[in-house]
Amino acid sequence: MRHGDGGGRLRALVPAPGHVSGVPAVSGDPWTGDDRAHNDACHERWSQGQNRPTRQPEYRDGWYNEQCGGCRWWIALSGELGRDWGVCTRIGSEFDGRVRFEHDGCESFAMREDGSFG
Repeated sequence: MRHGDGGGRLRALVPAPGHVSGVPAVSGDPWTGDDRAHNDACHERWSQGQNRPTRQPEYRDGWYNEQCGGCRWWIALSGELGRDWGVCTRIGSEFDGRVRFEHDGCESFAMREDGSFG
C-alpha cells in the first residue's frame, strides 16, 4: 500500500495478469489473485514456514484432526490461494495474523462448531 492522491487515503498497488520473473506487474485494476504461476510461487515460499508438515516422520495421527482448515480461528483467503491458504486469527497463537496452510496446525487449535473444513 502507498499513499495515493494526497487525501490521506491508502491506495493498494495490485498485481496485474502477466508478470516477469515471478514478480507481478502493477496496475490500478482489482486483481483476482488467480494467477497460477504467482500462486504456485506463494505456495512454495509459504510452505517453508509450516509448523507441522504432514510429510515429516514425527507427524502424529491425532494431528490430522487438528489441522488449520478445520480450526474455528482460520479464515480462508479469497481467490485460488484460498483453496489451500488462510489466516490464523487466534489470540495467543504464535501464528495469529499469519498466513497458514490448511493442512498445518498448532497447539491453539479449536474445532469449528459445525465440523467443517477449509
